Amino acid sequence: MADSDLGTSPDEVQFRFRDDETVDHGTVTVDSALEQTNATAVRIEPGDDARLLLPSLDRLALVEVNFPTFADGRGYSAARILREAGYEGELRAVGDVLVDQLSHMRRCGFDAFAPDKPLDEEDARRAFATWEDVYQSAADARKTIAELRHE
Repeated sequence: MADSDLGTSPDEVQFRFRDDETVDHGTVTVDSALEQTNATAVRIEPGDDARLLLPSLDRLALVEVNFPTFADGRGYSAARILREAGYEGELRAVGDVLVDQLSHMRRCGFDAFAPDKPLDEEDARRAFATWEDVYQSAADARKTIAELRHE
């Protein structure tokens, strides 16, 4: 895996797998995003219902999903909900993001990562490359082993 396979990263974002411009302004809460028709960046906290954002997906350039503790997996569900609903903007995992979660987060649709503590880049490279073949479909649209068998 080449260095470029870890993406590019502005400021606090350690890994970013997008070619578009990075959103350079702060995020608002889900409640505020629902009240403001000009909000383009939102932060989902644990307990927020990502489905509330579905009518606004076309105007959102960035959705941050906060992981205050690595043991809280609700952010994975929020990511899947948004990606399966067609969200194409940046989906950034922030907070207590650990290296062993990276491949799973990518499968759920995250394309940017801003961990509280910087991750070792070699460990991250290995984590992103883990499980070349997959059994279940996910937001990353990789073909499953069953689909590959029937090509």
